[in-house]
Amino acid sequence: MNSSASRLLLAIESSCDETAAAVVREDRTVLASIIASQHELHIDWGGVVPEIASRAHVRRILPVIAAALRQADCTTSQLAAVAVTTEPGLVGSLLVGLTAAKTIALTLNIPLVTVNHVEAHIYACSMGHSNPIYPSIGFVVSGGHTNLYDCRSPADCRLIGGTTDDAAGEAFDKVARILGLPYPGGPSIQQAATAGNPNRFRMPRPLLHSGRLDFSFSGLKTAVLYAARGVPGPNQLTTTPPELVPDLAAAFQAAAIEVMVEKCRQAVRQLKYSRLCVGGGVAANGPFRHALQTMCRHEHIELFIAPPELCTDNAAMAAIAWELLAAGRTASLDADVLPGLVRPDFRRPRKSPPTDSPASH
Repeated sequence: MNSSASRLLLAIESSCDETAAAVVREDRTVLASIIASQHELHIDWGGVVPEIASRAHVRRILPVIAAALRQADCTTSQLAAVAVTTEPGLVGSLLVGLTAAKTIALTLNIPLVTVNHVEAHIYACSMGHSNPIYPSIGFVVSGGHTNLYDCRSPADCRLIGGTTDDAAGEAFDKVARILGLPYPGGPSIQQAATAGNPNRFRMPRPLLHSGRLDFSFSGLKTAVLYAARGVPGPNQLTTTPPELVPDLAAAFQAAAIEVMVEKCRQAVRQLKYSRLCVGGGVAANGPFRHALQTMCRHEHIELFIAPPELCTDNAAMAAIAWELLAAGRTASLDADVLPGLVRPDFRRPRKSPPTDSPASH
């Protein structure tokens, strides 16, 4: 193998509805990142349909991998390892990526590295930065996840709080559907909210001062529905009056952002960390990023938000596999997927920060 600067990793991501492949050098330089989105396949349903997603992955996985190798101008003989997301996600989608990765590892006789999707989202916050991001509070917020983690290293992230119902991105999608806005809901609501008054409708802030690091968005979603169409009954509207859409979008977005930012503040204070890392598709929301920046300045917290191109699902963030390789954490060819939200060891929250953790208070 060539020098460490030229060692290459092929990474594959297929946990939900993006088929992605990337080639990442050992110094974490991304030489190629290809993403085949499925938005057009799910738009009529207002959300991801698992069977449609897995079938699309089967059709796209090999062309996407080939395109990544071409973009990186490399051959398979230059690959030092292949990494693949195996948890959490949709079981059918995950299996497509894992099968492809196993085949490549076996054929080329190179190590197989299995990657946790949420750990990779947090790791994406380090890409493009020279400053260390661990230990930190990690916040992964997307269509499938709204979770807070105690992150002591790239592969040591423990769940300390999460959503009790809808994920934040899922709530954005559902509210967009109520308001007659296109899927995906995050960009649609952000755009509509720019012309809206967030104070016209007072929306609830669920669990804001509960003392727990948990989230709930279903009640907020229902409040938008009632404000848009009236309470259930014979006089309830079937569609949202267009003149209400900007204000409702702005009110919902403001409420969701306030809850998410406040929970991040509470997590940082409770564990006495001085770093906050935020990744996932919702982290691409402009007002959310601005609110996080404002809070972190006030709290004297170092904020790391994944670059916008690494917020939504992608394979480049699987560069975390280089950390796993260095620790000797490779997988066998009988590795399986773990579609559940969290591993059992993620369920043991830790209340005290490590002794070497820089404290903010």
